[in-house]
Amino acid sequence: MENSKFNPRFGIIVLMIVAAAATRFMPHPPNFTPIGGMALFGAAHFAKKYWAYLIPFLALWISDLVLNNVVYASPEGFTWFTAFGMFNMLAFGVIVLMGSNLLKKVNLKNVVGASLLGSMIFFLITNFGAWFYDPFNMYADNFAGLTTAIAAGLPLFWNTLAGDLVYVGILFGGFELAKNVYPTLALNRA
Repeated sequence: MENSKFNPRFGIIVLMIVAAAATRFMPHPPNFTPIGGMALFGAAHFAKKYWAYLIPFLALWISDLVLNNVVYASPEGFTWFTAFGMFNMLAFGVIVLMGSNLLKKVNLKNVVGASLLGSMIFFLITNFGAWFYDPFNMYADNFAGLTTAIAAGLPLFWNTLAGDLVYVGILFGGFELAKNVYPTLALNRA
């Protein structure tokens, strides 16, 4: 008979990621979102790496579904994915992969470094996506067009960077506080 004991650490990590994803529905400056924080938090705290991808990806995808089909409902109707959203997902996956390697030891230096690198990864991949999938033909189909797309995204980079640092601080700091209050969270592996 299989032991099906509830792992409170796993539940708390999932709950924190879902709560972070829910903040996407709150008013916020453009690109000031929990996406990078969710990716890094999952990468650092799930013992089974497939959970580090699956749980944050599901939280991101479900929040995208609601945002794309309810909050910013398109006249074309329901969409499971947007073309540009695929670049967000790609960036998210690369950040989880990077975080899995850099955050084997969770400490302030590693978390801040991974957050800064994650912001740059997200910025470069999503701005490449804005250039590659350019429905308004704003950018030339050459290197000059790509650099124009990257330059156009620079004002949003600062919000991405700030959002990542804030949400990384909330998720990692909140979990450390929870471990101090509930020491069993430190002992169990998610």
